[in-house]
Formats: sequence, structure tokens, C-alpha cells
Amino acid sequence: MKNLINSIKSKFNKAVVSAKTAIESTSGEGYIDTGVKIIIGVVIGGVILAGLYLLFNSTIMPTLSSKIQGMFNYAG
Repeated sequence: MKNLINSIKSKFNKAVVSAKTAIESTSGEGYIDTGVKIIIGVVIGGVILAGLYLLFNSTIMPTLSSKIQGMFNYAG
């Protein structure tokens, strides 16, 4: 019986020590890290969106418009 009680005490002490270690740990991700990641994501997304907008307005849409006009102005 004494061995059982000592075993339970030992397991309980190990659990308490591991819980203290987890609570007192200062490593991890902070608010500034998360904010910087969000800002970087927004900036990269804006650059990609601006590039696509420029590509569509300068290259794709004029070509598409001229091809559509060519299809409907068919003089056969």
C-alpha cells in the first residue's frame, strides 16, 4: 500500500512540475510577430493584386476587345 501511495505522489509531483514548466515558459509567438506576419501578407497580396490589375488592363483586355470587335465586324 505504501508503494502505491508513493507511486501516486511521484506521478502527481511530475505532473505539477511539467505544468509549472509549461506556465513559466517564455518562448512562443507574441503579438508583434503575428502583426508583422499579417502586414507582410497584406502587402504581398496588394502587390500581386496590383500586378494582375496592370496585366489585365494593359495586355489582356485590349487584345480581347479587339478580337471581339473583329468577330462582330465580319465583312464577308
